[in-house]
Amino acid sequence: MTGAYAISSAENRSKVDALLADTKTNNGRAPLDIEAFWEDQAVARKDPFGADIPQAPLGAICNWECIFDELGIEQDWQRFQLNDRAWALDVSRRYNDLSEKIVGRRLLQETPKNPEHQWPDVKQLNDIFESENVWEGGKTGSWWLKPSAHTAEELSALLDRVEVRLESLREFMLPENWESEKQRLLGLGQRVPLYRHQRGPCTFACSIFGAEPTLLLAYDDPDLFARFSDVLGRAILARARVLDDEAGLTPEQAQGRWSWADDNCCLFTPDMYEAFAMPIHRTVFAVYAPAPEHSRYQHSDSDMAHLLPLLSEVDLTGTNFGPTLTVAEIRRHCPHAVIQGQLAPFTYSRNEEANMVAEFLRDFDQARPQRGLNFATAGSINNGSRLTGMRLLMAAIQRYGRYQP
Repeated sequence: MTGAYAISSAENRSKVDALLADTKTNNGRAPLDIEAFWEDQAVARKDPFGADIPQAPLGAICNWECIFDELGIEQDWQRFQLNDRAWALDVSRRYNDLSEKIVGRRLLQETPKNPEHQWPDVKQLNDIFESENVWEGGKTGSWWLKPSAHTAEELSALLDRVEVRLESLREFMLPENWESEKQRLLGLGQRVPLYRHQRGPCTFACSIFGAEPTLLLAYDDPDLFARFSDVLGRAILARARVLDDEAGLTPEQAQGRWSWADDNCCLFTPDMYEAFAMPIHRTVFAVYAPAPEHSRYQHSDSDMAHLLPLLSEVDLTGTNFGPTLTVAEIRRHCPHAVIQGQLAPFTYSRNEEANMVAEFLRDFDQARPQRGLNFATAGSINNGSRLTGMRLLMAAIQRYGRYQP
């Protein structure tokens, strides 16, 4: 499939054709100096903006979701993630046998986690908001947060209960065996797991109150909409502080990073986003990532270009936005962000080889003046993405994505 939409010039078309022709004559595997690629990759990943990096780094590294089509087995996320760890490790080893041959690395974890190092369960943000996290969809399903309020009256009452809960949050969050387990695990060299990533404000709100009710609330009851944002922001900070205290971190020691995954932000108008999400961004980043060198990251694999002018205020240092956004567009509003993108996930999972190379050339052309591109999918890496496709991207980077000779 040629996919002319992704090929921005006659020069790039000739580059695509040349690499695919060489791949065809190389028994279907892209020509590649594997060890040289990985050596250059290690340098490039340290700082994608680096003045001396040899090439653009690759972020589209195949993961466990790619196992099923690659091995020709039934897609069963539930079994892999929840029900059969021995089987999951076995298919991971089988997958790694292939990946080692095709891309030169064993990509997946092959050893089981030590149960002796497992921290006891701590209440999550959804627990604070009385939302149940449920696996839905059977074999190919995922975790879903269930609504915990359905009307404005129920939401107001829920926020009342959350505010009461925040007054004694440590007692609510930590299990009865926390102290004994904490001492045991610290003695084994384990660190208290910190809280530095969260389902983003818009997505979390839409999960516990519903997407349409949340959006309509902005018009029907702006005061409650603003209160929802305020309580959510305070709950996030309070939960993080509990675990910081358990780890013995001062507020200054706790600084360094925060990240969001907020796909549903695309549903919010700029005015809604300013009223609901931006106050949370400002307060959370001010506490956990206030300095220019700190990590401020957002994943939103959706069409949310209309929010980029607002996000420019918080000076994101990492982005993973939807494939309808371009590298140039993101760079205008996020000048210091490492852009994880902008390969369309289905271009990769459908193995559209010409488009895969063309989208890299497009993105590299836009990123070259300032660098800062980690060429990855603009969203998830989906089942169907093949190791031969990953090798093709490696070859495209090695041949056409060089910054240094």
